[in-house]
Amino acid sequence: TPVDRKAYRTILDLAELKAWCAKAVDLGVVAFDTETNSLDPMQADLVGVSLALSPNEACYIPLLHQGAGDGLFSEGLLPGQISLADAVAALKPMLEDKGTLKIGHNVKYDELVLARHGIQVSPIDCTMCMSYALDAGRNGHGMDELSVLHLGHQPIAYSEVTGKGKAQITFDKVALEPATAYAAEDADVTLRLWQVLKPRLAAEGRTTVYETLERPLIPVLARMESRGIAIDKAILARLSSEFAQGAARVEDEIAELAGERLNVGSPKQMGDILFGKMGLPGGTKTATGMWSTKATALEELAELGHKLPQKILEWRQLSKLRSTYTDALPNFVHPQTKRVHTSYALAATTTGRLSSSDPNLQNIPVRTEEGRRIRRAFVAEEGNLLVSADYSQIELRLLAEIAEIPALRQAFTDGLDIHAMTASEMFGVPVKDMPGEIRRRAKAINFGIIYGISAFGLANQLGIPREEAGQYIKRYFERFPGIRDYMEETKTFCREHGYVETLFGRRCHYPDIAAKNPSLRAFNERAAINARLQGTAADIIRRAMIRMEPALVEAGLSARMLLQVHDELVFEVPEAEAEATIPVVRHAMESAAAPAVHLAVPLKVDARAAKNWEEAH
Repeated sequence: TPVDRKAYRTILDLAELKAWCAKAVDLGVVAFDTETNSLDPMQADLVGVSLALSPNEACYIPLLHQGAGDGLFSEGLLPGQISLADAVAALKPMLEDKGTLKIGHNVKYDELVLARHGIQVSPIDCTMCMSYALDAGRNGHGMDELSVLHLGHQPIAYSEVTGKGKAQITFDKVALEPATAYAAEDADVTLRLWQVLKPRLAAEGRTTVYETLERPLIPVLARMESRGIAIDKAILARLSSEFAQGAARVEDEIAELAGERLNVGSPKQMGDILFGKMGLPGGTKTATGMWSTKATALEELAELGHKLPQKILEWRQLSKLRSTYTDALPNFVHPQTKRVHTSYALAATTTGRLSSSDPNLQNIPVRTEEGRRIRRAFVAEEGNLLVSADYSQIELRLLAEIAEIPALRQAFTDGLDIHAMTASEMFGVPVKDMPGEIRRRAKAINFGIIYGISAFGLANQLGIPREEAGQYIKRYFERFPGIRDYMEETKTFCREHGYVETLFGRRCHYPDIAAKNPSLRAFNERAAINARLQGTAADIIRRAMIRMEPALVEAGLSARMLLQVHDELVFEVPEAEAEATIPVVRHAMESAAAPAVHLAVPLKVDARAAKNWEEAH
């Protein structure tokens, strides 16, 4: 059915709204969408709600639209709209009705907005998550893109009704006619996408992935986001000034190495010095004719031992930590809750890993002292502790599992130090007399192999000649031939099918694995090899998160899950309950794969409680 925007209704009468809600309950299925005046669901006002019952049978209920002050109406609420309180009272029974399926696109946002008005939307379906379960890596999962892809229909763009740039208005200032066309179309398109994607889940065998790994996580993440986490602004202010001093010191060192004062933040000046004045190798020019100083180019030069690129990278790291975290985090503190509320994206990566934004709490570097100090600023409220629970070496364990490496499997089963065991296998040194340096080399190889490290990369990491690093990698594959077989089998399977699968059936698509461009092809091969491990690890922690809250409730504990950072979960726990909480959390995480998948290699979780995130780690 072609989309007919003229068929959409603007609902200004409470009796008519109640009739739409009654019809939705009779049908047992309704698509819905919220319109707000902010991207932050924790602070957005509910400007309106749209509903769709069948293609073209859609409506918009404006609630807080304002006059534009253009002489027709003065500033203030446009007359004739149903009051927010009346609309919420009419919508709540239908949106909470257990026999009526509510369909949304990125429904987590709408859940968070409506929860602040006392509405707990359930049960739900999310067309964004359906698309993700079906097509991760093949296309984006935004509603407009999916509408064009699956329905051949281009929806009205947000900027068409709100304008762009400085002239852009918030949705509550949009006139009712264009607001209805835009908002009702969103609900209509969402319903149509559901009609296309739901049957595909069954036909392509993705229903279990969607119903066990995607959909149940939506309310879990919504609760985590609404809880937020406390930060200590004083610690961040101190770090900011230390990072500023550190960056200034590095700027002086850069000036000395370059033989002149320059703006380190200017890619043009940096490129001219590195490749023009100093004539360093490997310089390439961008389309605008400037030298490229992107991170990979500088890292390659730094790996070759050139001091200036090393210092530029150091300066960039300090500046980034300062701008992204120490200066920015206090601005994310919510005015009412006084906590920081990150937002988790369910459909942003190919592998099933979650990503976090506004602020991004998953990119704080753990391996640097500066990154660890930023974590100290995340604190528990008075009378509470933070518990950090982290999977130990989960991707290495999954490598032993999926690639069926007997020596690695046995080592994990026996609880051995896996890096010492690898070093012993490779260098013939007994585990009990293992020098720290030899173990460090084995650890770099163990983790590097998973990510497809080159001899070049390993040489830089260990500070050894490239030939020696190449010998290490060769020897590693000789000692553990199953790993090379796993890599080759994964690449072959992915080239043939265009995707790889995790142990839980999630498909990660890499259509560019057959690309003619060798570097693009190689990148996709490395990504495919890693995706089976990283994707399975992502599935396991999702399963743990979905089971965690029922497990804590059953144990009579009041711990609240706040953050997920890759292989780690962070909780806030009353001090008196910390000791009892840790075993419950550990058990939920270590047993998360079962009963869907029986792992021969045991999972291990390290968990600690402390006053701040860094000490709990």
